Amino acid sequence: MTFKIYNILHIAIFMALLFPICKEEIVSNVDPIPNIQFISISSTKLKQFSDSLVVTLKYKDGDGDLGDVSADTLSIYVRDSRLSKPDYYHLFPLSPINNKLSIDGLLNIKIKNIFLLSTSPSETTKFEIKLKDRAKNWSNTIFTPNIEIIP
Repeated sequence: MTFKIYNILHIAIFMALLFPICKEEIVSNVDPIPNIQFISISSTKLKQFSDSLVVTLKYKDGDGDLGDVSADTLSIYVRDSRLSKPDYYHLFPLSPINNKLSIDGLLNIKIKNIFLLSTSPSETTKFEIKLKDRAKNWSNTIFTPNIEIIP
């Protein structure tokens, strides 16, 4: 009888020592670097200064840190192909700030005040767009189709 109690006791101690070692590992296959995909644009022909362009893109971010509460943080990069320097815009948080959530959805970016750079009757451009998350990771870059700008 004593032999059985010692065996059971040894097994119980062994199991108690074994359980803290065995932990469930959570493996995430979701990339924390943002990924965007072009969906659509509102128009392929715009009247300068009066028409705005709305670019719809699909986004996915593994840790959900797209956007910032500070309006001074500029995380949307938009470059007109006719120009060498981009414009930057603020993006409000797309998920709660202190949570690491995988997020995805659609984002509409409104580009205002598009204008002709020359005196020609029309010009064609496209826009290059990418997003930066709070960890300073840039997404991939998307390009809009060609857009005609008229006076």
